[in-house]
Amino acid sequence: MGSINSDIPGPFDVESVAIIGAGPSGLAAAKYLLAQPSSTPATGSSHFKRITIYEQQPQVGGVWLYSASPAHATPIPQTSPLSPPDPPLTDGEAGDGRPIFPSPMYERLHTNIPHTLMQFSDLPFTDDRGRTVEQDADLRIFPEREVVQRYLVEYAAEVRHLIRFSTSVLDIKLRKVAIDGGGGREKDQWDVTSRDLPTGREETATYDAVVVGSGHYSTTYVPDLSGIREFDRAHPGLVSHAKTYRTPRSYEGKKVLLVGNSASGLDIASQITKVCRQPLLVSAQTGTPEDVREHVGFEEVAEISHFLPERRGVQLKDGRQVADLDAVLFCTGYLYTFPFFRDAELKGEGEAGEGEKIVTDGRKVHGLYKHFLHIRHPTLAFLALPIKVIPFPFSEAQAAVLARAWANELPLPPAREMLEWERREAKERKQGKYHVFPPLGDAEYINEMHDWLVRDSARGKLPPRWGPEMFWQRGLYAQAKMKFEKGGKKARTLEELGYVYEPDKEGETEEEEARIRDPGLDVAG
Repeated sequence: MGSINSDIPGPFDVESVAIIGAGPSGLAAAKYLLAQPSSTPATGSSHFKRITIYEQQPQVGGVWLYSASPAHATPIPQTSPLSPPDPPLTDGEAGDGRPIFPSPMYERLHTNIPHTLMQFSDLPFTDDRGRTVEQDADLRIFPEREVVQRYLVEYAAEVRHLIRFSTSVLDIKLRKVAIDGGGGREKDQWDVTSRDLPTGREETATYDAVVVGSGHYSTTYVPDLSGIREFDRAHPGLVSHAKTYRTPRSYEGKKVLLVGNSASGLDIASQITKVCRQPLLVSAQTGTPEDVREHVGFEEVAEISHFLPERRGVQLKDGRQVADLDAVLFCTGYLYTFPFFRDAELKGEGEAGEGEKIVTDGRKVHGLYKHFLHIRHPTLAFLALPIKVIPFPFSEAQAAVLARAWANELPLPPAREMLEWERREAKERKQGKYHVFPPLGDAEYINEMHDWLVRDSARGKLPPRWGPEMFWQRGLYAQAKMKFEKGGKKARTLEELGYVYEPDKEGETEEEEARIRDPGLDVAG
């Protein structure tokens, strides 16, 4: 079955899978699905007979695919997950006339986490000559964005033949299909309508399952603060979002207020502060650790109360006014959006009225077990939604579960248990932060998925399991990144930065120590 007509999901009849997106999570899904052995081992083939990856860009990489030209101007404010997606940039940047869609990647970006922690379990990081870190001394421990992009191209090699590049998914519709000999039972199938961008040709194909790996760095979030609309009308272009940031050059000599102190916000701040009028002002909901603030170099101010169009400024919640601003840059994140589900709903062909809501305010994807598997329609999955996680191995863990579950190698919990898990999770997490993981939450999740597979199934590609050394790396990445930057961004190993793993230390476990050290920054940027 594909939908829940009884309390127990499955058995599944999944032979064809559509994957939306050829970024890190979509590629991981394809590799684990392709590696899932057939139930008839003599064939030596994958259980899944047809896997199609839809990718609107002309290359793999997702958020890591850099576009020198930024997105078009961000709507001010921007709070709706139903906002239309960014149109493609002008033809030509791909080199062959195919459209490029803007990403939030900026020019001088290094990863926020060491490549030894970031990498997929079956491929160590390589430099631009394709040699591993053990063979080549030029690979930095926190690689540049272009190194990550090349790494993803290499990772995609064995599934590249499954990808339909420059193909945009326009619509995904749920359809109910009677099960032969099923006594009136039905299963879910999915009609995927796509458009080949160079030719404009549209087609619809039907699949037994869908994996959404389109990421969550597309639709910007700019809060609807008092006076912001009037400010934007009076001073067009002065307010922007980090998605449009590429280099600090446009901020030279300007009085700048940056809003937000996530990992990407702090990284951008460290670039702007070198060229802008001093001091760079940073406003955030939670305070920045003093050592981080001193390292980046900015003055932290209170949250914005309201904008003052007539003074080209803002009033802060502590009563202070800041006038004559030349730029206000929001580093306030993104909304969960899925434009190929019309009105963010699951609705079958010809169904009237409202369907099942996938997103409402853009802060949570509804109806998911363990943040990725749709409970009522378990042949639909959303990979790598959480933030403050290490996304590559996190995606592997989820992809491995999908591959085995849809191949009937891994039993899923009863629907009532999965629904209860979602209710409990929603109750425990803060409003608006449902998919925000606590320190070390990703490590525990990765191991939980691995152990579930080992306990309850036997066939399929096994995802990573983190031991004490990985917990140790996870806990020190923020300190290590600061040392890396202070040393001129040249270090090739953690040891060069003064970090040497020592197993079996007395006292606290590695997990406990890592939890203390981890500041909970958004490592995905």
